[in-house]
Amino acid sequence: MNDKQKKPQKLKARLPRGFVDRTAGDIRAVNEMTAKIREVYEHYGFDPLETPLFEYTDALGKFLPDSDRPNEGVFSLQDDDEQWMSLRYDLTAPLARHVAENFNEIQLPYRTYRAGYVFRNEKPGPGRFRQFMQFDADTVGAPGVQADAEMCMMMADTLEALGIKRGDYVIRVNNRKVLDGVLEAIGLGGDDKAGQRLNVLRAIDKLDKFGPGGVALLLGPGRKDESGDFTKGAGLDQAQIDKVLFFVGITDYAESAVRLAELVAGTARGGEGVEELNFIGALVTSAGYGPDRIKIDPSVVRGLEYYTGPVYEAELTFDVTNEKGEKVVFGSVGGGGRYDGLVSRFMGQPVPATGFSIGVSRLMTALKNLGKLGASQVIEPVLVTVMDGDVEAMGRYQKMTQELRAAGIRAEMFQGNWKKFGNQLKYADRRGCPVAIIQGGDERAEGVVQIKDLIEGKRLSGEIEDNASWREARVAQETAPEADLVAKVREILAAQAEDRKRAANA
Repeated sequence: MNDKQKKPQKLKARLPRGFVDRTAGDIRAVNEMTAKIREVYEHYGFDPLETPLFEYTDALGKFLPDSDRPNEGVFSLQDDDEQWMSLRYDLTAPLARHVAENFNEIQLPYRTYRAGYVFRNEKPGPGRFRQFMQFDADTVGAPGVQADAEMCMMMADTLEALGIKRGDYVIRVNNRKVLDGVLEAIGLGGDDKAGQRLNVLRAIDKLDKFGPGGVALLLGPGRKDESGDFTKGAGLDQAQIDKVLFFVGITDYAESAVRLAELVAGTARGGEGVEELNFIGALVTSAGYGPDRIKIDPSVVRGLEYYTGPVYEAELTFDVTNEKGEKVVFGSVGGGGRYDGLVSRFMGQPVPATGFSIGVSRLMTALKNLGKLGASQVIEPVLVTVMDGDVEAMGRYQKMTQELRAAGIRAEMFQGNWKKFGNQLKYADRRGCPVAIIQGGDERAEGVVQIKDLIEGKRLSGEIEDNASWREARVAQETAPEADLVAKVREILAAQAEDRKRAANA
């Protein structure tokens, strides 16, 4: 019998599917972008709110499946009291729970914004992640569509604050009530037709994916995909299908408004929706937002199953090159609408609400395409090198480092194996450090330091051919009294900044 213990298996480092590690550059880009978004929201009078990553699963509403383990679409676990909790699917359901739980303390209308990660228990794919960041703004307790109009204006201002110029974006606005009127006008009103109405909504939501022809099949007898799988249709006749496709096919509201009003004539909800669209159009026009920025567009079909009134979408209209090398329109980077039923689930009374969500990762990709992100370059730290390892010397190096930091200069003292000095300069080069501070025994005895401009040194090293010339030139390195350390480093960093500015303008 072999009693020899098995060698433990080395653990394999692997990233879970659908998740990503974020590097320093990504994090700084997101911070730069969200700071600009936050500034616009604050100017509009919105205040920040933070809710936890977990909510009780029943608070997530429509994402609940009918199963023993509620993990369809969400990541769930059971608490020690056997209650199911799930990682939040979006930022809106947690807001609804927060408002309901604190309703007596909250001042209505309640205007808030939130930024944070949300989680989807779905199959990952290219550009489709299980964890991603959203940035939301919502107004709770405001029944008038002027609140929706303001959201659209804030979306437009946010995109411009991020450097997206007019003509490269449009905020498109529709209204769920108008579609309800269309459905009622074609005979799908009443509780007995609720299932058929839901099938129509789901078919319309496939417009971007399948086009009018595919949607027509889903509205009618059904559609067979390329694999042969068949999706049963909503069972509408051709006249009904034509009216639904007319509604979602409207691209010029001014030209189609009369016919649309005729289509929903006699339906109270449809007429109310048309009035609301016209009211939003008048409000944004009065505030100076023309149709080049905010456009009434009944072809917007996002989330019609979820929203109860106006819906709006922020779309970027410029071309980008996709992974196949094709020019395509960038498309949607966020949107939202009125969801008067969500808070009411907790309250047993009507609580109007409207808001929108920005997809942070997608918008960041757009800004990178436009060259609008990362312009504020992060300067790597000045490196204080270590020549001696005794307590006194280390204390002096640390003191220099703290003096630079106290002066607002990013700095670090080398923390690796200091006995191989060449490795310290290699570290500085790989890190992109702009300046190195060097003080050996001789310099310490004289009370001076060597200050090496690493950026200028790298540039000049290509112009000097032999070691003798290098030693003679002593390029980009000078000796300075310890007392002048901060001033000299500032001087070098300023010269480097000027070089970068000239290079950018060249």
